Amino acid sequence: MPMPISITHTRSANRTLRIVCPNGHLGFAPIKAGSFRIGCEAEPDLICADSGSCDVGPGPLGGDTSSSPLGWQTEDLETMLVASRRLGIPMIVGSAGDTGTNSRVDLFVGIIQELARKHRLAKFRIGYFYSELDKDALSRRLDSGEPVFGLDGRAPLDRETLDSTERVVAVAGIDPYVKLLDQGADVIIGGRSSDCAIFAAPAIRQGFPAALAYFYGKILECASFCCEPYGAKESVLGEITMDDIKVAAMLPEQRCTIASVAGHAMYERANPFYEYFLGGHIDMSECRYEQYDERTVRVVGPRYVPAAELRVKLEGSGKIGERYVGIVGVRDPYTIANIDEVTGWARRQVAERLGDGGYELHFSIYGRDAILGPNEPRRTAPAHELAVVVQGIAPTAAMAEEVAMIATRQMFYARLPQVKGTAGGVAFLLDEVMQASPAYRWTLNHTMRVSDPLELFPCCIVEAGL
Repeated sequence: MPMPISITHTRSANRTLRIVCPNGHLGFAPIKAGSFRIGCEAEPDLICADSGSCDVGPGPLGGDTSSSPLGWQTEDLETMLVASRRLGIPMIVGSAGDTGTNSRVDLFVGIIQELARKHRLAKFRIGYFYSELDKDALSRRLDSGEPVFGLDGRAPLDRETLDSTERVVAVAGIDPYVKLLDQGADVIIGGRSSDCAIFAAPAIRQGFPAALAYFYGKILECASFCCEPYGAKESVLGEITMDDIKVAAMLPEQRCTIASVAGHAMYERANPFYEYFLGGHIDMSECRYEQYDERTVRVVGPRYVPAAELRVKLEGSGKIGERYVGIVGVRDPYTIANIDEVTGWARRQVAERLGDGGYELHFSIYGRDAILGPNEPRRTAPAHELAVVVQGIAPTAAMAEEVAMIATRQMFYARLPQVKGTAGGVAFLLDEVMQASPAYRWTLNHTMRVSDPLELFPCCIVEAGL
């Protein structure tokens, strides 16, 4: 049996700030109540959670929707709100509703107000800020000759790319959170934000070193992803002092280890030692990790590197078209060995019917290379059965359906050199294609110069409760 977690260990003699993080992506999967309760019993100073991610793809941003169910989002917000009001401590949620667009911020503010009425909570203040950027403002930047530089090999923003973009958000740093805390906000709902800024802001506001504060946020933002054994959506408790940070698992069956925390520090980064945000980055290459107790890791040594100029990251999404999906199963060894000829046949049949342009047709071959594509090292040794996901994308739903339908059914009719029979070499999961969400692509992954870190992030305060 796992050892019960201690929640009564004494705070260090130095001034500290404790944050409990109950979820690495609020609303994406519900908060686990048991470990969150333990975290709330450990005398935290704040409850903070990130609610957004690029991991969900460009669709939610382009369509201005959430990838998470409204019920799950409401449940997580309710869990955090009731606890924060009971404990009398601030609650911060960043990148509201998966994307941090204005509509998602308004949605979360409205949910908080409704929950306050439901639970008959005493009056409190909701602070919120917006991150969505008007395309006209970007157009004026282009007209002025101010470059909007691309990241990860992208070219600078041009008019054609901007015109193909549905929606743009800027990624906030710590400053909107600090401003709203200064204005007395009890609950903060943030637009699109750097993940670590959500946690770094209250620490930097209270005078803790920026290097430690940003590292604090980097480790806490995915909750129990920094623990072992793996267990999603469990709570973790972080503590920062003037000298170090400590992070502890709240689920009794989990622990933070040197390996789990150091591994998470390197998570999702092209350079595992750098974490960038508005205003600079931290260099984690000289961090030192030690096992503080059975389930807690202590870290020292991150270095804060200020940026030469303030550049805010922009994320933009543009619509490609409507989308239908078909699913084909393949078990016949000869068909598997010639799967490219089969999909090639299907592609030619679509072109024969609809021409060579005005639509997109994609085949994802699961069991061979659907995940890694040409980088798959075992591409020439596919599994004994395959699933082929067919995607038809076109300007209209009717055309997308026809593209997907032809391509899916023609895989059954594909003519291969050694095939004598007429039964076909594939099977259909359904004898139909299914309408999916519209297809979007990332259009902006760029940075834009700003003169003030609050320039793109208007802040507001409203009251809630009785």
